[in-house]
Amino acid sequence: MNVGILLLTHPGAGAHYAPLVERLLGHLPLPLDHFEVGFDSDQERALVDASAALRHVDRGEGVLILTDLYGASPSNLAARLARIGTPARRVSGLNLPMLLRVCNYPEQTLDELALTAVAGGKTGVVLDHA
Repeated sequence: MNVGILLLTHPGAGAHYAPLVERLLGHLPLPLDHFEVGFDSDQERALVDASAALRHVDRGEGVLILTDLYGASPSNLAARLARIGTPARRVSGLNLPMLLRVCNYPEQTLDELALTAVAGGKTGVVLDHA
């Protein structure tokens, strides 16, 4: 079994990641889905729909929820999702290096993947002095 990955983002920020990762790696090594929270979404309805997306990727080892911006609606929704029963960890600041790093370690536990996501996100940001 593997940890599932749920990208919980603002509209337009999450849908492109899965096809891009699949193209770069040749496959998706972990169950991966996205859910975009509309700017004017009803939060209760969004919780129901996001919960369905969470269950879609859950394979029994928990779900890593990656959000685009800490403190914004997707992040706040992720906090609520993490409390409804399925083991989940949340990491904000979603970027491609973060997601690629996570996908390169499909054997890791939920807690390990959360740390891997943070490391991948941080090391993927480089100041080019050229």
